[in-house]
Amino acid sequence: MSTLVLSDIVTEYQYNDIAQNVQDISFDRYDAMFAGMSGLIAGIIDVFFVGIPQTGNLTKLADNVVDELIKKAAKLSGWNPKSGQEDNVASAIGYFERNFKVNYDHRSSADVNGAFKMATINHHIKSLGHSPDPIGLFFSILDQFTNTASFISDGKLIRIDTSDSGTRLQGNNFISKLFSGFVNWFGHLLSDVAGSSGSRGNAGRGSGIPIPFMNLFQLINVGEFQVGKHLNDIATVMVKVFQEGYDFRHGIAMAIPVLFNELMIRAFFVIRRRFQYKLAWNECFPTMKDKTFRWMLLISTGAMCLVDGVDAVIRGRGNAVLIFLRMNLIAWIRFIYLVFKELYIFIKPILQDIWNHIKAWINDKVLTAFEKKEIEAFYARINSYQVKLDEEFKIFYDDLLEKHKTNMLYIQAVSNAQNSSGSINKSVHLAKHYKVDEECILYNADDVRRKIFGGK
Repeated sequence: MSTLVLSDIVTEYQYNDIAQNVQDISFDRYDAMFAGMSGLIAGIIDVFFVGIPQTGNLTKLADNVVDELIKKAAKLSGWNPKSGQEDNVASAIGYFERNFKVNYDHRSSADVNGAFKMATINHHIKSLGHSPDPIGLFFSILDQFTNTASFISDGKLIRIDTSDSGTRLQGNNFISKLFSGFVNWFGHLLSDVAGSSGSRGNAGRGSGIPIPFMNLFQLINVGEFQVGKHLNDIATVMVKVFQEGYDFRHGIAMAIPVLFNELMIRAFFVIRRRFQYKLAWNECFPTMKDKTFRWMLLISTGAMCLVDGVDAVIRGRGNAVLIFLRMNLIAWIRFIYLVFKELYIFIKPILQDIWNHIKAWINDKVLTAFEKKEIEAFYARINSYQVKLDEEFKIFYDDLLEKHKTNMLYIQAVSNAQNSSGSINKSVHLAKHYKVDEECILYNADDVRRKIFGGK
């Protein structure tokens, strides 16, 4: 017995010693080497298998996946195709087009009385309601309730009156109309994500919906980028990029190498800590609080963007549209996020020190003695209230715990009474001790079966 106890103590000491050392694990060259390798592999996958819209193998795969999802969604929604049309995606898209009409589906400049330039190949990126993100949902609901259509063009928000569209929200109250608006938004996105029924019926790929938040590029009508013989601002360049097929389906393809890189880093992080440092499983999972994990993600995503950017610049031949077509927007957004995350972590203590100095300066130079006293009194009252709340909560918790223990003892006594008639006397004494009502006391096994289990 003593040998086992001594063994357990030694094992626990060794585990605690390892865990304590693991907490001090720092980012090393092996983490950096693997992160760089993972990013390079992901970049190569992006260059050779994503490429530009409509040509990359992963984009073609994403197109097929979206087509299949549209057909399955249409069948779940009630699509009943004619014989021989069960595999026709154009027919499934047509079903959504007929059943989820919206009042903001303008397709050309003529539809908006020439308020701005727009065509069928770019109206999805100009129309805010066609964006598959919270911004798109907000403007879709807003437009359906107010009979307007919201667009972004030339860096401006443009709203068009659609009172004569004939499209109205279904429902008898605000909640039902709100739900109807959401369903219309989602169903209409399904009708556009794989292109229109007309374009797909003519064996074309069609103009899909934009990548989430891509519409916001329309607000950046600054800069001069070479596009052929002309100079375009960033908003115009992104419209032309979208027109070439840089849509939601292509976004899915671009996310694949990014996801591959993330999985590689996470797997390496877990495996190394579990099998090299002997860390418990629950301490192996990566979080953004871990500096090593953040730096690995930053290096790997940066390496991926480096490969992607060099390829885009070389093969884009100075044309901004061709360059952006080859750039992986998902990877670059992820990289920018990681950079800002690291900057925030680095700057946060500096900002905190600055704020503490500002508060000290205000306290010394701005506030009067009377104001300081009033503020101190306010905080004293708050602290006093907090102490009282803590005391009240402790009393409540202790009382609840005591009742729970009493109930558990009672339940255990009843359970024992069911299995052993010799224990019934103990349960009776226990019940009387806690002043249980006479009619609720179980004196024998028959009382147990009758009152508790419904027996006779």
